[in-house]
Amino acid sequence: MAQGCLKCLKYTMCAANFLCFICGVAVLSLGVFMIINFNLTSLTPSLASFNIPKLLLICGIIITCVSFLGFLGALKENRCLLLTFFLVLFLLMLVELTAACLLLLYETQISDKIKKDLDEGMKKAKDNRGNSTSLGDWDTIQETFQCCGINNASDWGNTVPRSCCQKECDRSNPPYKTGCLTKLNEWFEENFLTTGIVVIVICIVEVLGMCFAMTLFCHISRSGLGYKL
Repeated sequence: MAQGCLKCLKYTMCAANFLCFICGVAVLSLGVFMIINFNLTSLTPSLASFNIPKLLLICGIIITCVSFLGFLGALKENRCLLLTFFLVLFLLMLVELTAACLLLLYETQISDKIKKDLDEGMKKAKDNRGNSTSLGDWDTIQETFQCCGINNASDWGNTVPRSCCQKECDRSNPPYKTGCLTKLNEWFEENFLTTGIVVIVICIVEVLGMCFAMTLFCHISRSGLGYKL
């Protein structure tokens, strides 16, 4: 009976670590995607200083490595590996929850920082219209969110970039009426619920992993097989 429970715990632990591994790969992929597609450092230097894509990349690597550690600990019935897995996973969950709480607390300040960065980026782009980097960042954000300027097209003055329109800007094809600041706020609000659900699911998976690790740890301790190789 005891051996049957031990095997059940081992397989359940492997399944939980597989889910953790999938979550780690998802976070890793999101970090790579943001590095490739959202490198708008000249528009939002305040957010760029946090280097969110690279943080996601590092978190994804850590989660995948930790899930492998838990899998190996369960497979080898090694208490040291299981305890290490539990502690590291617990610390990761605390970091994730702390980061989520900080984002909620400083949501208004972050929005003000983004607006300030956009104002400065707009000024630089207007002063250096020949600079492909400044205009390229604005072209990317305006084409992606189908917006124009910070508040509206009048922010560009008499020369409106082609990215403000679906094709060439003329009377039959006027610039987008909505500013990029409004579009960005709408995008964050629309994805807020999805992001919250993803964070909750990741935390649930991590809690399950910790519960199974501690249960297996205690079971192995009673059986005296804690350092089996």
